Amino acid sequence: MNKKIYILGGSQTDFAVNWSRSEKTLYDLFSKVVLDGLEGAKMEAKDIDVGHVGNFVAELFTGQGMLGGYFGHVHKDFSGMPSSRHEGACASGSLAILAAMSDLESGRYETACVVGIELMKNVPGTIAAKNLGAAAWVGREAVGAKYLWPAMFSDLCDVYNNRYGLNYEHLNKISKINFSNAKNNPNAQTRNWSFSDKSFSTNDEFNPVIEGWMRKQDCGQVTDGGAVIILATETYAHDYAIKNNINIDNLPYIKGWGHTTAPLLMSTKLTENTESNYIFPWTRKAITDAYKRAGIRGPKDLDAIETHDCFSITEYMAIEHFGITKPGEAWKAIEEGIIEKSGALPINPSGGLIGLGHPVGATGIRMVLDGAKQTTGSAKDMQINGAKTIATYNVGGSGTTNVSFIVSTK
Repeated sequence: MNKKIYILGGSQTDFAVNWSRSEKTLYDLFSKVVLDGLEGAKMEAKDIDVGHVGNFVAELFTGQGMLGGYFGHVHKDFSGMPSSRHEGACASGSLAILAAMSDLESGRYETACVVGIELMKNVPGTIAAKNLGAAAWVGREAVGAKYLWPAMFSDLCDVYNNRYGLNYEHLNKISKINFSNAKNNPNAQTRNWSFSDKSFSTNDEFNPVIEGWMRKQDCGQVTDGGAVIILATETYAHDYAIKNNINIDNLPYIKGWGHTTAPLLMSTKLTENTESNYIFPWTRKAITDAYKRAGIRGPKDLDAIETHDCFSITEYMAIEHFGITKPGEAWKAIEEGIIEKSGALPINPSGGLIGLGHPVGATGIRMVLDGAKQTTGSAKDMQINGAKTIATYNVGGSGTTNVSFIVSTK
């Protein structure tokens, strides 16, 4: 990357809050997180040149579109500011970041407010599951399944089991680690939840089957929430650092990125990848493109990873696709403790989607925000000692949209 895009700060909401139950609207969520994000970055509305919104299905959950128009109601100084919305299912937030980066890299603008929001707990679980099914090919995938996404990712388990062998105990361990990490996160949806060892087993009472391989603890959460990051060009960041008495070298920036889009149908993905050792070569390419743009060799140059664990099998897949192990050998990183908070390369010290929560449009932005916190030593109880370089991986659909970022202060 020739131009550095800096992260000046941001914010996320408490993912344990049910906004509808609190009689709060999608706009309330948007306004809260944007104002908190400005405060976190020590910025004012007048300082922002452009806005970008990541959101998947506000129309289905709330009936509301045109989300960029919310900015002008948050603060009068946002009125007239250009804004746009971006959709890529669970990777919507990452696409908003990429668009904001392009705006800044082109020289059109100096600063961008990137916000991701989703209000999802205002409807029953079965309706939420149907709404989220819009990220698959409607009418052609998982037809007849009560819960489409658990069924789709159970199919991925079958592929792993047939190609390499899959031990369910390793999926259990991933979930257990992420729930444990969430205990350290003051914004985690599950931070106060209690579990027993039976919760991470094949005990149908304590860990019931949702679809196929996927049991309750294998699944990410249905979550209300938002996240914001404030991005700036290198020129603006230098002036900002001087104004706020900050060493520019201590400001996090996006060092690399990768973005690929695979065919929508899971079946097409799985039939087209027969020549690759990786189940999802498009995922592998997004991550390795991020490595290349960042000028790093691979996982040995990382201090931690925030990855998309919408299901335990998704993180299992990511372990291999980040290059931590060879394809088919993710279980080694799990058994050796590499991915634990105290391990050689911690994954999801935030708790991930399973432990922290998954407000769909906000997840990609939240990952980058957590990466920025880690690299500035401000992650508090989630902090990985000495962390300077963090990778993210955010996926939309069944591996359809793949986005990876490298956040660093090195």
